[in-house]
Formats: sequence, C-alpha cells, structure tokens
Amino acid sequence: MRLSRTRRALLTLANLAVIAFLLLPLLPVVLGALQSEKALQSDLRSLLPREPTLANFRLILSGGASRGPIFEQVTYLPKSVERFPAAFMNSVLVAASVALLTLLFASFSAYTVARLRLAWVKALLSLSVAARLVPLIVLMVPLYVMFRRYGLLNSLTGVVVAEIGFLLPYAVLILVPYFAALPAELEDAARIDGCTRFGAFLRIVLPLATPGLAACATIMFILSWHELLIPLIVVSRPEVMTVPVILAGLVSDYFVFFTLMMAICLLGLLPTLLLVLLLQKYVVRGLVAGALKG
Repeated sequence: MRLSRTRRALLTLANLAVIAFLLLPLLPVVLGALQSEKALQSDLRSLLPREPTLANFRLILSGGASRGPIFEQVTYLPKSVERFPAAFMNSVLVAASVALLTLLFASFSAYTVARLRLAWVKALLSLSVAARLVPLIVLMVPLYVMFRRYGLLNSLTGVVVAEIGFLLPYAVLILVPYFAALPAELEDAARIDGCTRFGAFLRIVLPLATPGLAACATIMFILSWHELLIPLIVVSRPEVMTVPVILAGLVSDYFVFFTLMMAICLLGLLPTLLLVLLLQKYVVRGLVAGALKG
C-alpha cells in the first residue's frame, strides 16, 4: 500500500516533531558545556557562546589536573571533578555487570515461565513485578541494614547485587513473550538428535532470541547507568562512587557549577548513546518482535 504525498509529508513532520522534542532539551546543555562559568553567568540571554571552549571537558577528563587559563583563578573546584575518571570507570563496570548478570538470570527465568505455562508461575511473575511498584525509597532502610550485616556496603559488588535484584523482574517481563513465541518444535527436534534441554536452550533458543536479548541488555545497561538512589545509599566512599552520584555532588549550598555539570551530563550520555547506536538494529527488532508476540 503506497502512501499519498500528503500523508507521507504529515508522517515526516510528525517524525521531525518527535525528534525535535527529544533532542532540543540537549541543545542548551551542549551550548552551556562549551563556555566558561563566567561567560554563562554574565549573559544568560545569549543563545550561542561568545567564546566556545573545551576547557570544561579537559578539566573533567584530567581529573582537575588540566585547569587551563579559564580555571587558573578559580580557588575552589568541587571534588566531583577530581573523581570523575574513577567514577566513570565504576559506572561502566557496574552497568556492564548488571546488564550481563541480569540477562543471564532473566533468560533462565523467562524461558522457564514461557515453557512451563503453569498458573502459579505466571502468578509469581506478576507478584514480583507488582512488588517493584513499591517506591524504591521505601526499601532503602531495610536494604541498608541488610547490606551492612553482610558486608556489602561501600563496594561495587553491593551496588551490582542491589540493582540486579530490582531490575530482574523487568528483564523477565521483557523476555517472556519473546521466548514464548519461539517454536518449541525446534527444541524437540534438537532433543531427538541427542541434545539435553539445557543444550537445546543454549544452541537453539538463545541464538534465535538474540534481538530480544540485545534489547533487554541495552535497557538494563541504561537503567543501571542512570541509577542514582541505590549507589547513593549503598556507597559513601569516594573511590567507589558512580557518575550520577558525583553529578549530584556538583550542587552544594555555596556553589552550583552549571557548565561543569552540563559537561559531565554530556560525557555521561556517551556510553548509552554509543551502545544504542551500535545495537540499534537488534534493539528495534527485539522490542518490536516482543511487543507483537506478546
């Protein structure tokens, strides 16, 4: 069915409007990151920076070592600037670990739910998802007490364990309809040829579910990367903080470094942006297929 020119033009305008709605809020962030704090505060009405500079990015990436002429006269710099390189690596480690481990556990659980088709299994899944509707802040006190008892405070392991626990039901919910739509006859044929159920799962099911797994892993990575509350509660040592925590540290009672905050925001967006661009094909296929098959 061919679309008329008018309808095609309307769809194009609608797409452009959606893209503008998503990207335009980033424009002030980019413009603010490309100028000094003094220039930004001196003329708040200026749309474009008068003297564009990359000094904010150099300062952040060097951990405060490369000040340059713009920051030479600055007597106070927030500790978040010095901690950014270590926090960035911590966030990469935490988000990658959470995405991979959540995907591992969720794939087994989702396959079990999809193949057993028992009422109590589906009820248990619905109950676990409903439990996640409880506001996260309500669970922080018991989480802190439990982690202190088991020695998981102030460690990246504790952050990974906590985030896996909170994200696992969502990952299972994403993967169940995808696994349920895969034909069971392929597994039966593999088992007739000598494969065990686990072998059929590894050799048949997982390769066919690659788009769904990629979409789920990307979503888990993004959610973990931008998580603030769990690292803020579980971690208090500077050397194990993540990017959202040090970003929150840029706001104090005495200073608010807008340009540094915008630069850190842009640097913090890069990993998730690159991941989505690299896995765009799989993410779109996985989400669309999961929605249609669900």
